[in-house]
Amino acid sequence: MRKLVPAALASLTSLTLLAACSGPESEPTTPTSAPSTSAATPSPSPSTAESSADPTPSETQASPSETATDTPAAADHEIDITAHEEFDEPWAMSFLPGTEALVITERPGTMKLRDAGGVREVTGVPEVAAGGQGGLGDIIPGPTFEQDGTVYLSWVEAGDGGKGAVVGTATLDVEAAALSNVTPIWQQTPKVSGNGHFSHRLAIQGEYLFVSSGDRQKMEPAQEMDNTLGKILRLTLDGQPAADNPFQEDSPAAQQFYSIGHRNVLGLEFDADGRLWGIEMGPEGGDELNLIKPGANYGWPAASNGSHYGGGEIPDHTEGDGFEAPKVWWGPKTAPGSLMIYQGDLFPAWKGDAFVGALAGQALFRVDLDGETAAEAKKWDMGARIRAVAESPDGAIWVLEDGTGGRLLELRPAVG
Repeated sequence: MRKLVPAALASLTSLTLLAACSGPESEPTTPTSAPSTSAATPSPSPSTAESSADPTPSETQASPSETATDTPAAADHEIDITAHEEFDEPWAMSFLPGTEALVITERPGTMKLRDAGGVREVTGVPEVAAGGQGGLGDIIPGPTFEQDGTVYLSWVEAGDGGKGAVVGTATLDVEAAALSNVTPIWQQTPKVSGNGHFSHRLAIQGEYLFVSSGDRQKMEPAQEMDNTLGKILRLTLDGQPAADNPFQEDSPAAQQFYSIGHRNVLGLEFDADGRLWGIEMGPEGGDELNLIKPGANYGWPAASNGSHYGGGEIPDHTEGDGFEAPKVWWGPKTAPGSLMIYQGDLFPAWKGDAFVGALAGQALFRVDLDGETAAEAKKWDMGARIRAVAESPDGAIWVLEDGTGGRLLELRPAVG
């Protein structure tokens, strides 16, 4: 393995990442900024995602810089960060149970499988309406994946009135790198103009499928009961409203709702105790980590700790305003795009913590979760927009950079 590090970190072969104690549970944190140190770019290799169908994964070393946002250390982990292949605007990734494969979606409408043999393109991917923030979105294995290859995926389609997100099921044949039986089970309604805030992140708990549906930059629909914009939905695994959902208004839309008042939820994850967390891209200075509660209203666009782009004021969250306040919020230039809650054993001091990838902030955040409270514990400057974070079956942390040539990074404990 070649180890490449930025010039500013040339003397380091690993980073010491400190696990930290929780801060005050009621005090939202606004991380400070720090000078960016770009991760080293790997040398051109025939193993990039756009090359031959059966490459050998490349391995190069990259190191983000640390910032001074730690709380007092409780333990530490030394890690190595290894850069692998590059992808074309990657959006999501999932490790597939019972296989050695990692599946990666690319926003323009392609899907890749990566395993020990290299990277292959998946056939049979549905046609997507790519543009702006829209295109091919999330992908997660279904509960029966090991038996029948069922996956859940999301994408954006065009239709009457504009564009909207779609969620579907499909069968993924890993050996053949082929998707089949693609069946839409849910559509974002109504379709509207524009290319932003689709959200369409997915999570499964037991017999239920949770879907984040963005406000599509229309704002007011997030508080309305006759559409699915600006909501988190709880559905059966075949896309029907869950029978005991908290909103029982007569409209078919409201019967799908689990929570309302959202702007652009780009990460949904359950913790070990079954609590649902969501990472939400807010307005300027109003990015949020929320504990998602059934029937709760998260305030958008009536309340936010941020301001409208251009300077328009929004009332802050205040006690007694009827809205659910975030557990952690961030200042400007963060733009969280993904969420992972760590459950592995490779980094025991981080077990149960949330990891948040930041786009505009070009950072990876670690948030200490303690029951229903949360406090930011660490920020690492990654030198690139971070689109996705995932945990492998053996407990390693994997990160996808955003954009054309976005690298796949692997975080493991340092050796020696």
